[in-house]
Amino acid sequence: MERLMQYVWQHRLWPATPSLSTVDGRPVRIIYPGRLNTDAGPDFFNARILIDGHLWAGDVEIHVKASDWYRHGHHTDPAYSSVILHVVDFDDAAVTRPDGTTIDQMRLPCSPDFRAHYDTLVATAARSLPCAARISAIEPLHLTAWTQALAYERLYERADRIAALHHTLSSDWESVSYVTLARALGFGINGDCFERLAIATPLSILGHHADNLLSVEALLFGQSGLLEAAPSTDPYVDSLRREYRFMAHKFGLRPMSAPAWKMARMRPAGFPHRRIALLAAIIHSGARIHSRLLEASSPADVDTILSASLSGYWEHHYHLSDPYHELTPQALSRASLSTLAINVAATIKFAYGHITDSADQRRQAIELLEALPPEANRLTAPFTDAGLPCRDALTSQGLIQLRRAYCEAHRCLHCRIGHRHLSAHALRHT
Repeated sequence: MERLMQYVWQHRLWPATPSLSTVDGRPVRIIYPGRLNTDAGPDFFNARILIDGHLWAGDVEIHVKASDWYRHGHHTDPAYSSVILHVVDFDDAAVTRPDGTTIDQMRLPCSPDFRAHYDTLVATAARSLPCAARISAIEPLHLTAWTQALAYERLYERADRIAALHHTLSSDWESVSYVTLARALGFGINGDCFERLAIATPLSILGHHADNLLSVEALLFGQSGLLEAAPSTDPYVDSLRREYRFMAHKFGLRPMSAPAWKMARMRPAGFPHRRIALLAAIIHSGARIHSRLLEASSPADVDTILSASLSGYWEHHYHLSDPYHELTPQALSRASLSTLAINVAATIKFAYGHITDSADQRRQAIELLEALPPEANRLTAPFTDAGLPCRDALTSQGLIQLRRAYCEAHRCLHCRIGHRHLSAHALRHT
């Protein structure tokens, strides 16, 4: 409740009538509510408030009950000496500063059903979209500005992750792009395992043997732990094992421990085996992934880099020692290629631009997202079903950030849609 009161104070969400006043009846006018403090000390710094015609400058503290002032020990804490107004819901005690002087106090008026609307909003935000009915009523310009801001927020979060990886991999951008690509090929469910595989199988080793597809496949399958678990009745598996034993001895490699690959309730085309085979094919087609991605300027350019076809054994198998199937050599669907373009090409371009201060690469990342079709999944569907337009991948990335970072985290107070929803109820005096 206290956080909700801080929100109402910060955004001035009190009704215009009745006029604000102290608990003893003197008029109050808020010139500036102050700057929200997220650390220790009063809730708002440097507020300016007219009390009975006299201008005060100082801090504001907010509590549900006035007596919380004493329960929290503020009456003896010098950090609270500059508090000029104590804002409360229940006026159950007069309060004093550490020097014994009395602090003016006022109750914060608000719509009686405001708390109920807030509770309903945050309680259901993780599993549904309680603000869906209000989305269509919001000006499209506001929605566009918010989704674009969220898309940038997501890009910068990813850039921070890439920066950490860049540091871990000794500032080798080619390895950074290789690991990022591997993680993306896990398509969420196996992303962690693919990242572990890429780190356990350095690009420097793969690059030396990129002209030999069998060697690259043997290294990746051997390091993944999947080769060890495969039956030895297949000639292809046997050839992978022989090649991997040689490579492992040569480079001192050891397979991943407890890889935990996930395959339950997954379509065969999404099994990690075919994704690993695709990663091998991409490396075989040209190991300099990062350089090629930076040069790519359109979705078609990215497709050329990431859409290597499967050949040989993987033209007819979903996993090692799988029965023969008539399969297409194209390993990824159109939608999957778009997802890779978002999670690899646009992410790498933006992160590289952010870390090296290249405005051109950041611009290219945004233009690539604007040229790609929007993602349609369980994260974006609630918003598009509610009427929020989603025309490109930049917008869908914003919607995914909205769902993950705000709805599922119950951060409705920090969401512009949630703010408009709550503001309407806070200002309705009933």
